[in-house]
Amino acid sequence: MTPDDRSPAARSATMRRVRARDTSCELALRRALHARGLRYRLRIDLPGRPDVVFVAARVAVFVDGCFWHGCPEHCRRPASNRDYWRAKIERNMARDARVTRELSAAGWRVVRLWEHEVGASPARCAARVEGIVRRRLRPRMPP
Repeated sequence: MTPDDRSPAARSATMRRVRARDTSCELALRRALHARGLRYRLRIDLPGRPDVVFVAARVAVFVDGCFWHGCPEHCRRPASNRDYWRAKIERNMARDARVTRELSAAGWRVVRLWEHEVGASPARCAARVEGIVRRRLRPRMPP
């Protein structure tokens, strides 16, 4: 038996309840963006499936969960099955880096926000995103 305090069936049931989208942090960020007058799209078919997309500005926003994406401040790996979780989180981080490279190469500006940043201040995160979006929408002066 592993040091886990739950049976495999109970652990599986818990993991099935983990939300992949529309998390409380994503919803808080979207409300803060909307309050700033920003309109965005959801579920756009782009690499990595960004959480919020500003198509005209070509800005893709990801809200990365501290556990799943390996936050250096808050990711605490489970005590059981350590090798599995280390490899899993490292694969997630490698995928995040690959997705960022792909989107950047295609002309997108990628904004990655940690779950704890959005949780602490959705308004501050929305202000950061707003600045990026507005700068990218600003008409360029001809040389």
